[in-house]
Amino acid sequence: MLRIFALLIAMTNMAFAEEVVLGLSHNKVSITTNFDGSEILIFGAVKRETSIPTGDPLQVIVAIQGPSEPITVRRKEKRYGIWINTEAVEVDAAPSFYAVATSAPMEDVLTATEDLRYKITIPRAIRSVGAPMTVTDSQSFTDAVIRIRQASDLFQLRENSVELTEDTLFKTSIAMPANLTEGDYAARIFLTRGGKVVSQYETTIDVRKVGLERWLYSLAHERPLWYGLMSLAIAIFAGWGASAVFSALRRN
Repeated sequence: MLRIFALLIAMTNMAFAEEVVLGLSHNKVSITTNFDGSEILIFGAVKRETSIPTGDPLQVIVAIQGPSEPITVRRKEKRYGIWINTEAVEVDAAPSFYAVATSAPMEDVLTATEDLRYKITIPRAIRSVGAPMTVTDSQSFTDAVIRIRQASDLFQLRENSVELTEDTLFKTSIAMPANLTEGDYAARIFLTRGGKVVSQYETTIDVRKVGLERWLYSLAHERPLWYGLMSLAIAIFAGWGASAVFSALRRN
């Protein structure tokens, strides 16, 4: 019994032999009317109580995930000369933004089993429980979400972009586009050896609208009647102003 207890203690100490000490260039992103994106520098170090382990090399994975939301994906087909919606699949939860950076190719950094457990790669970050019985290729709908959001830089896979120095210091940068969704963004860092996660660390990045952008957003969602009246008044004033300008030009 004592030997088993000692073995469990040793295994626990090995499991926490390497830990992440993380830093961010900034942990808050402010979305203003002229916001055109942001770049976050992620840097850190590996804390050890013992010497650097031998064997499988250390690898680092950095993942930043925005708020998840359900999405209805529809397939269009051309029938009778026009494009119409034919099938639809409800994706239960898809990140509004997801970026993964690695220190080596993904297949060398993470096994499929560990990916299933921690949900690190882009396909694993999307949760789609089921599809209608009439849809035989539901995976193609998930692939369409990934393809569309990759084209908008909302989904990013950046292999070999984490710089790892002497198995201790690491850094990378993540470019966040202008069309960000407001909310808390989870930043996760994983240390792996032999494709298995040996340590992980998680923090949050606060992404919020500020200034005029925040005021308009709050007005539209909290007081939609006033927002509608204000929009109508602006439209009427703009129309009257344009008419006055054209009338003045005609007289001249």
